[in-house]
Amino acid sequence: MGSIYLFDWGDTLMVDFPQQQGKMCDWATVQPVSGALETLEQLSKTHEIYVATNAADSSEVEIKSAFERVGLAQFISGYFCKANLGIGKGTPGFYHKIAEVLGREPHLFVMVGDTYDKDIEPASAAGIKAIWFNPEHKDIEVGVGVKQIHHLSELCCSRLDV
Repeated sequence: MGSIYLFDWGDTLMVDFPQQQGKMCDWATVQPVSGALETLEQLSKTHEIYVATNAADSSEVEIKSAFERVGLAQFISGYFCKANLGIGKGTPGFYHKIAEVLGREPHLFVMVGDTYDKDIEPASAAGIKAIWFNPEHKDIEVGVGVKQIHHLSELCCSRLDV
């Protein structure tokens, strides 16, 4: 197996509709981000895939339920959130805890997320390779070693050296 991929949830794998209230698993409309299905299907052939989310009001079961609704759950090995780790995302400690739970070294992980300060910076600080999913082409100075993509399919189709 290759690297262990950690994906953010909202606006990285599933569209976070701002007008929706409550838990995503209960929303009237749920939708994968463009390219998510094909990308996870391809990556799951050679990599373990997990979701690493800051969703504070959803349990692991509820998160999985939302992914099942859009057909992505079949490619995901597990879900990490505040409810099952006891720590919220946004600090290197969150990523260290995931590595500890899985019994793997941080350098074996790749974090993919759309929020630079909550997904990418703390993952990099934890010694995890980071890929910033930037579909809106935001102009932010990225840290050394951080890769940037604008469409999820770039994870399968390009040489990101991860």
